[in-house]
Amino acid sequence: MVFSPFSLARLCPSEQCEKMTVIPPFQPMTKNIAIFLYEDFQLLDASGPIAAFEIAGRVRPNFYRLTIMSIQGGLVRSSSGASIDSVAADTVAPVDTLIVSGGNGSRTAMQCQDQISYLRGCVAEVRRLCSVCSGAFLLAAAGLLDGKRVTTHWGRAEQLQQLFPKVRVEIDRIHIRDGNIWTSAGISAGIDLALALIADDLGDKVARRVAQEMVVYYRRPGGQSQFSALADSGGDATIFSPLFDWMRANLAERLTVERLAERMAMSPRNFSRSFRKVSGISPAKAVERIRLEAARERVESSREPIEQIARATGFRDPERMRRAFLRSFGQPPQAIRRAVA
Repeated sequence: MVFSPFSLARLCPSEQCEKMTVIPPFQPMTKNIAIFLYEDFQLLDASGPIAAFEIAGRVRPNFYRLTIMSIQGGLVRSSSGASIDSVAADTVAPVDTLIVSGGNGSRTAMQCQDQISYLRGCVAEVRRLCSVCSGAFLLAAAGLLDGKRVTTHWGRAEQLQQLFPKVRVEIDRIHIRDGNIWTSAGISAGIDLALALIADDLGDKVARRVAQEMVVYYRRPGGQSQFSALADSGGDATIFSPLFDWMRANLAERLTVERLAERMAMSPRNFSRSFRKVSGISPAKAVERIRLEAARERVESSREPIEQIARATGFRDPERMRRAFLRSFGQPPQAIRRAVA
């Protein structure tokens, strides 16, 4: 495994490091997963996918090799101050999947022509090109996201769209695949992205085992909204927690802005402004996302008729629900149901 001795001891207890399984040397069919770092990257953006692929390598020995890279090689400091050793990007070949980490340093990294030129040049050589969180800014600066459906952290999505108008930013997705480009939301969503990549390679059974080993939920679908993850996480969003619960319990009803504002004893204008500030999306979009999640869960876990699910979740018209599924999940309800049958 090509974690240089980047002193995992700095990041985990020594006894845990001793238990880590080392994947055997690179084999012809081994897929090289490269994590691309730059100064002030977000540590979990890198360590989450690293852990997922490391564990997947225990389940399927020799299938993955991990390489930590940067444009110049050597120690790369994260925004937390912890450093990871890396190899120079131009010495690494072949790369199957390249994952660009996000972090505060992305603002500077996207101005570095050496890094942008490297990413632009390697796109034709890799099978999958991915980003976690604000790593999408580097891919966009390289011109690799033009015309692509992508996501990033909800707090950076508007900026990404403004800076790169040719990119089709979807603000509240956990992760999105558009061709060989995979992008994900902020920080912990890098784990969701890694699990999706593992499932793409080795199937749901292996990805589920990895999730169980990591003690994380398998799986938040790529179409789950960042809004819902935020709503369930506490913080500022807790002021709307009673409203979220009420919305989920009353999906079949007409959930207009006026009605939601009334529940919160706020004017529609003040409610809309406050809601968007907390969640990053409009109340109408949030209602659709919650309806989509409820509908998808019922599609996957029951044999209810699609028409009945559409009525129960507030879409009313099955065709309207089908269009919403296509926009968010890339598949109609029937296809999603067949995939889990």
